[in-house]
Amino acid sequence: MSDREEEEAPEGRESACLLCRRSEADPDICGDKIQKRGLCAHVFCLFFASLLDQQEDERVGLLGFLPRDILHAVNRAAQQSCCICGQSGATIACCGTDCDLSFHLPCAKQGGCVTQYITPYRAFCPTHSPQQAVEATPEPGTECLICMEPVEDRKTFNTLVCPACKTAWFHRDCIQGQALHAAFLALQCPICRNREEFLMEMFTMGIRIPFREPSWEENDAFAEQGERHRHCDASECLCPGGRQEAEEQGPWQLFLCSSCAAQGTHRHCSGLRDSTTSWECDGCA
Repeated sequence: MSDREEEEAPEGRESACLLCRRSEADPDICGDKIQKRGLCAHVFCLFFASLLDQQEDERVGLLGFLPRDILHAVNRAAQQSCCICGQSGATIACCGTDCDLSFHLPCAKQGGCVTQYITPYRAFCPTHSPQQAVEATPEPGTECLICMEPVEDRKTFNTLVCPACKTAWFHRDCIQGQALHAAFLALQCPICRNREEFLMEMFTMGIRIPFREPSWEENDAFAEQGERHRHCDASECLCPGGRQEAEEQGPWQLFLCSSCAAQGTHRHCSGLRDSTTSWECDGCA
């Protein structure tokens, strides 16, 4: 979507999403809000809206959802009340057989509804939401492995367990936060390291797992940890070329601490003999 095609809301007034009717909503649940040609909607409100089809070309409409189809979805939902908040305009229908309940996406977690953030983006009311099939019950005093606070004494909407090892327990909010940071490429059970079964279970139970690299690799957040130490840390560096000078041999050969590799010295600056092949800093010696 080009900047030229997008339209900004008037200054001082935040546009509301056509589908959930919220001007402000948790982006972790609803996704970013996009605006184009007078239409405004959250990304996931579009994907979860019932009977709203996406075109193959995502450049048309809002991410491939045609304006006329979006407006039809809004009109269909005008008489549908949300089973959670009771307000009208609920565009997400439960996929349960013969269920006529609908809800708004921002209301889903509050009401115990499960929304599966993976194609075909199915949603379920509390009665028809999937349950973990794994037979496991937490021992008394079991803590969430992420926040280290106690979990409930059984599997519930808010308490989940790893289906592989059956010993890793989490609060829903905690594993959701972890999933948003670790994303698809790094999320796994912290105890058994299972990925495939763990990921599919979390998708099924309504955990949103972005398809991208983990957040800690964005913007080279840890790039400095991969850089080799490259200067002399002797209290008095004697090298005419300065602390950054490093030769392969001779008095200005740079040695890194053989234990931590976080400190360095020129051979001559620390009085190392020509036969010396390794060195440890004062902190590691």
